[in-house]
Amino acid sequence: MLALTRQLSQLEAVTARALARWDANRSWADDGGRSGAAWLAAKTHLPKPTCRRRIRLGRTMRDLPAVAAAWLAGDVDGAHVGALGANRNDTTAAPMTRDEDDLVRMARNLSYQQFCRALAYWRHRADPDGTERDAARMHEQRRLDCAQSWRGAWFGSFTLGPIAGAVVDEALRRIEDELFEADWAEAKHLLGRDPAITELSRTAAQRRADALVEMAIRAHATPPGGRRPKPLLSVVVGLETLKGRICELANGTPIAPGSLIPWLDDAEIERIVFDGESRVIDVGVRQRLFTGATRRAVEIRDRECFHDLCDVPVHRCQIDHVVPYGKAGQTTQHNGRVACGFHNRLRNTEDPQGP
Repeated sequence: MLALTRQLSQLEAVTARALARWDANRSWADDGGRSGAAWLAAKTHLPKPTCRRRIRLGRTMRDLPAVAAAWLAGDVDGAHVGALGANRNDTTAAPMTRDEDDLVRMARNLSYQQFCRALAYWRHRADPDGTERDAARMHEQRRLDCAQSWRGAWFGSFTLGPIAGAVVDEALRRIEDELFEADWAEAKHLLGRDPAITELSRTAAQRRADALVEMAIRAHATPPGGRRPKPLLSVVVGLETLKGRICELANGTPIAPGSLIPWLDDAEIERIVFDGESRVIDVGVRQRLFTGATRRAVEIRDRECFHDLCDVPVHRCQIDHVVPYGKAGQTTQHNGRVACGFHNRLRNTEDPQGP
């Protein structure tokens, strides 16, 4: 599978490079084509956006030779090239040329999600004003459409920025988890055993829809003037601070620093101080569970599940002992790691004496 994936990436790179050269020659105009993408879509019956993307990737290869070489070697994919091209403009062109080798190294060594996060950080430093403009534009484009059909059903869609979207998503997920536990308990009671997901009374989509209704019901039940939950802003002081503007949500989404300004009046702010190589300074006590400052230190340090094949963000994870508590493992940040529920259970299944 790895070999086939690599060869497919190399073939895509060769195709994109050839398409860019062909498009630059404008031979498609001889047949009366309006553009290279239009000609290609007509001849190959592919979607026009797909043809535009392939030609655009070829143009990016011309501008970034180190990226092109890595793609032709199969070390990176068209998705990486597309992300780099999307972040290249008049302001970032020179910095990207300067940092091209570093960006290729990140693309080779990081997961795609981690690469996109690192690329966003790079863009924040290379084009801070552009990053703030993009964030402001994204906020201005917020919208929610909701309408009722002639049969009485409701349908809609919405667009939110990173922070507002994370607030809504987390509220829905919290209620959705409650509904899942209820469905699981009901099915287990009826079947007399642990149910399969398909044996639950509601699908995941139905639970999320019911969670939206429940969120509205709870909003009606909130007393006027009731205490609103405050967002928590973590100020991380250490190596990352020295590198530049680093702002991200708990789910790992990078955001423009200016996006935080409207939230500052109501936010609670905590400081996290790093010492040495990503070591959070904290004082731990002998205890069974990760709580308080010790737990928060592990969350800030790791940010996502420890498993190589997993990228579940920290706010959806648990804190697990590296060396099991029952085997002399201590509840300290050095012996703690972020683990999603699946990989925590898997580890404990493989090691019945685990934490």
